[in-house]
Formats: sequence, C-alpha cells, structure tokens
Amino acid sequence: MALAGAAACIGLLIVTWYAVFHVGVFERADASILNGFAGLGVRPHVSSVALRIAQLCNPNPYVFFCAVPLAVALARRRGWVVLAIVAILLGANVTTHLLKPLLAAPRAQELIVNGPSTASWPSGHATAAMSLALCMVLAVPARARPAMATLGAIFAIAVSYSFLALRWHFPSDVLGGFLVAAAWTLVAVAALVAVAAHGPSASLGSRLTVREALRPPALAALCALVLAAVVAVARPSDVVAYARAHETFVIGAVGIAALGVAVATGVMVILRR
Repeated sequence: MALAGAAACIGLLIVTWYAVFHVGVFERADASILNGFAGLGVRPHVSSVALRIAQLCNPNPYVFFCAVPLAVALARRRGWVVLAIVAILLGANVTTHLLKPLLAAPRAQELIVNGPSTASWPSGHATAAMSLALCMVLAVPARARPAMATLGAIFAIAVSYSFLALRWHFPSDVLGGFLVAAAWTLVAVAALVAVAAHGPSASLGSRLTVREALRPPALAALCALVLAAVVAVARPSDVVAYARAHETFVIGAVGIAALGVAVATGVMVILRR
C-alpha cells in the first residue's frame, strides 16, 4: 500500500508539473492564486509574521529541527526508523534541489520577489516543511501519531502560506514540494514494513482504529472552519469582498491545505496497518 501511495504521488507530481508549465488555464490559475496571497502579504502585520514563519525552514534553523525526530527515534531505540528519517530528509530535499534546475522554465517573473522565478519548482521550503512533519509522524509512538500528523500538516501549510504571501514561490511549487516529501516518506515506510519482522527497531508500533487515527485531523479541520467563520463574522464586508475578487485564490488556498492534510493523514493511516 505504501509503494502504491508513493507511485500515486510521483504520478501527481508529473501531472502537476505538466499542467502548470504546459497548460495555459493552469498557468493562469497559478498566477491568480499567487496574486491572492500577495494581496494579503502587503499588509505590514501579515508580512512580518509570514517572514518569521517562512524562515523556520531556512537552512540554519532547519538543521536543528531535523535533529528532533532523530532524537525521538533514538530515544525509542528504533534504529531502522532513524535510518528511514535520514533517508527521507536527505532524499526529499536533495531531490527537490536537483529538480529545480532540471525543470527550470520561464514563468511570470514579475510576480516573484526574492525568490527563483525560473528554477522554482518544486519549492524547497515546502519540501523541507512537509518532510520534517512526516518524519515526526514516523518518530513518535503510534498513539501520538494522529496528533503529530495534525500538527505537522498545520506547520507545513503555515510555512507554505507564509512564503506565498511573501511571493517567494508559486502555489504549484508548494504542491510539488509536498508530493516529493510524501513520495520519499512512503518509500521509506514500505522499507520499514519489509524489515519489521526482523526486530523491535523496525517496529511501527501498535495499530489504531480508523476513528482514533482520523479524530485529530477532523478536529483541526473543524477548528479551522470555526476560525474562518469568526473572521468572516468580525469583518464580513472585507472578507466577502476579498473572496469575491480572488475566487481562484480561495480555491487554491483550500487546495493546498487539503493536500497538506491528506499527505500527513495518509501517511499516518498507512502506518497504522
């Protein structure tokens, strides 16, 4: 099942690349969604917060964050999981950096600020955020995985929204980064399943019921809807006006969040088997 999921991620990765680089309607949608994020990022209080969040996946802090899942897996004496985490973090991020120049192509350069306009797909920040989130899901005990998957998805989405508001990348770059991280994680999970019979260091932990696994993501989605409703009620005219003026942005923002949650939840559900 994990390998099938990895293959699906690779297939979606290819489809996404082809669509945003070779199909006009998707290219225009990509630019329109970015303009919607940029409209939020011009607000000083939004841009300052976005910059702090986006910088969490810059190389210097990211190296230290990567030590956390490794330390957790080592503390739990899961040697094979440690190797899997190293493979995911290195493999996903190196793959993204190799794909960038390989797939570089002219885009709407005027839309990007302080970021690569041609060699930008997939996003290194999105890959880094999602691969770290998925490694944390692997590292923690089975009972903690649903909550960790939820927190990890929120982290990856927040980082991605932040650098989109700062106009560092196109939205499709985020989708590519998430899918690269998911593909590497699922290949690593397949390897762990293959060696799980060899000892406790390869164990993926006890099984969870579907209800236990999906409860935290469902609760997080409900909280997000409540928060959106509160914001809409507090400033209804502004929210409605912006949403109407940037309908493609709303769809794109929801799509990025849905993919982030789906990737983290999907890996967590596969791990319960």
